[in-house]
Amino acid sequence: MSEFQAYLQLGFNHITDSNGYDHILFIMALCTVYTLIDWKRVVILVTAFTIGHSITLALATTGVVTVNPDWIELLIPVTIVVTAFLNFFYKPPKSLFSQKEKTSSFRYPLALFFGLIHGLGFSNYLRALLGKEAEIFNPLLGFNIGLELGQLIIVFIILSIAFVMIELLRIQRMTWINILSGIIVGMSLSLIINNEFFKSLLNTSPN
Repeated sequence: MSEFQAYLQLGFNHITDSNGYDHILFIMALCTVYTLIDWKRVVILVTAFTIGHSITLALATTGVVTVNPDWIELLIPVTIVVTAFLNFFYKPPKSLFSQKEKTSSFRYPLALFFGLIHGLGFSNYLRALLGKEAEIFNPLLGFNIGLELGQLIIVFIILSIAFVMIELLRIQRMTWINILSGIIVGMSLSLIINNEFFKSLLNTSPN
């Protein structure tokens, strides 16, 4: 196995690892309001997220940008809570095949911005893998492509489940969105509350 292939597999395993499910939760929150029929919108949304985390993954891994990892580990579940919470206000199109979505286009720049934060989280893991390696282009490229492959699989699974639940089982779309978003918010709040850095911030705050 080449170095590129090794890091591609590591990137894929990192984003699909159930033990580090925070990134999976974010992708779920991002795609909760859509089904397979909305794949064009999802492609744009996921591309925005990809651009964001690719930028900071490269900058942080190469040492151009340095951010306290404790803050990143805290901010990642915050991005999940915000994204999932906004789903409660989503207004789906009246028609199944309508291209007019009753919601602001803010979801796309938001995905880009939150992608920047997640990219910093990915870089912490990649830097630990790289150690003192001088050559980082191939590892960086392989890891990033691995992330994207894993991300696309997660997106496909989420959209497929939504399609079955909404279009085949005839569950009300907003009911599905609200239930799944509520679960995601609850799990993300748990991550925040149990975050050691968050606990330290609470302990050092003035009474």
